[in-house]
Amino acid sequence: MTRRVGFFGGSFDPPHNAHLALARLARDHLQLDELRIVVAGQPWQKAAQAMTPAEHRLAMTRLAFAGEPRMAIETWEVDHPEATVTADTLEALQARADGQGAEWFLVLGQDQYGRLDTWRRWPDLLSLATLAVAGRAGAPPQPPDALAAVPHRVVALPLAPMATAATALREAVAAGMGIAGEVPPAVASYIDRHALYRAAPPEPHRS
Repeated sequence: MTRRVGFFGGSFDPPHNAHLALARLARDHLQLDELRIVVAGQPWQKAAQAMTPAEHRLAMTRLAFAGEPRMAIETWEVDHPEATVTADTLEALQARADGQGAEWFLVLGQDQYGRLDTWRRWPDLLSLATLAVAGRAGAPPQPPDALAAVPHRVVALPLAPMATAATALREAVAAGMGIAGEVPPAVASYIDRHALYRAAPPEPHRS
């Protein structure tokens, strides 16, 4: 029987409850044997933006998804310092022995799906995986015009509306506000312990 594997990528800066809800939904709705949580190294779209050091984002992601059945944290992008492209990462994971012969699903939110035609090598993604998209407020996924013109496999994920956004969480912490209800408790503790998202940029985590 063909294994079903999901690819859920992101900066996870920080990982929050909406990330966790989407991952759980994708795992269960798609009946995945495994969901790879792919922590971004240096996404090419964000090359000019300051990001929290990968060591912190990886540590927080491990805490956020700890104990989740059939989920695994993937460090391929973090281990490669150059700017990363999702199609390259997906090809690399599929080429590994544990990814060969599997059916792959690329898990996205509507915001990502709606601008997928701006991603590098986006047409290649359509042959590498079925797109699994969580539409806004339960609405069907809405592709951009360029993507709508190209046949592709897409599955809708019925995710309940959640207003959480990583940018807003970082701004809240910087303003001295609590975010304990928006992120897993272990992540909230990590952010506080390492003084992340404060005025001074955090130093790389050393274990």
